Amino acid sequence: MIGYVLFDKIDGFAEVNVVENAQAVIQEKIDSGELVVPKGITYRFTGTYENQLRAEKTLSIVVPLALVIIFLILYFQFKSVSTSLMVFTGIAVAFAGGFLMIWFYGQDWFLNFGFFGENLRDLFQIRPINLSVAVWVGFIALFGIATDDGVVMATYLTQTFDRNEPENKEEIRDSIVEAGEKRIRPCLMTTATTILALLPILTSTGRGSDIMIPMAIPSFGGMVIALMTLFVVPVLFSWKKEFALKRRNK
Repeated sequence: MIGYVLFDKIDGFAEVNVVENAQAVIQEKIDSGELVVPKGITYRFTGTYENQLRAEKTLSIVVPLALVIIFLILYFQFKSVSTSLMVFTGIAVAFAGGFLMIWFYGQDWFLNFGFFGENLRDLFQIRPINLSVAVWVGFIALFGIATDDGVVMATYLTQTFDRNEPENKEEIRDSIVEAGEKRIRPCLMTTATTILALLPILTSTGRGSDIMIPMAIPSFGGMVIALMTLFVVPVLFSWKKEFALKRRNK
């Protein structure tokens, strides 16, 4: 004979944490003798909790694999480990931005003001976000998008240095500025269109929104912060060329 006991969680708590806490409470009652489990009777937590555990095991393989594949694609593009690492820094910056946005969603003051009579917290359905499968899928999507600006910038920087062949520090920095000025607009347009495309998802309601919103939050926050790569990649590229010039002149 099998009996089922259904229970739900309070908003703001992760499913895995709720089940683990329930398991700890039950075990504590059993150890203290307050709860007696008859012989032949067993209990087990199942349902979405088990699905979550299976998904976490899969993601522990998929996420590192996605990062490795992205790095290999960058290496095949630039044929340089150092340049690939420069572009790869965009993923680290975007990763931090995604977590910052998740943290902001858990703060009571974030966007807590009205706009045209509508409170932005209600409009964007701001509430604490737990690290779920949907959030990690959003991070995987972010990893691919976050390298776009770095690839555009690094590609034109490489082409500019091949054309100019600078011989001193001033010429190196002039080439960096030249490449940056010509590619900052396309990079900004790429980031802006991505961010604007996510706004309808962040404000969506109804069926499926509980999955789509957690997926979109890391991408939105990551792309906003990833604008820093427009400056990080040129600075690192300049440092690399200046270091190579210094070694050549010794």
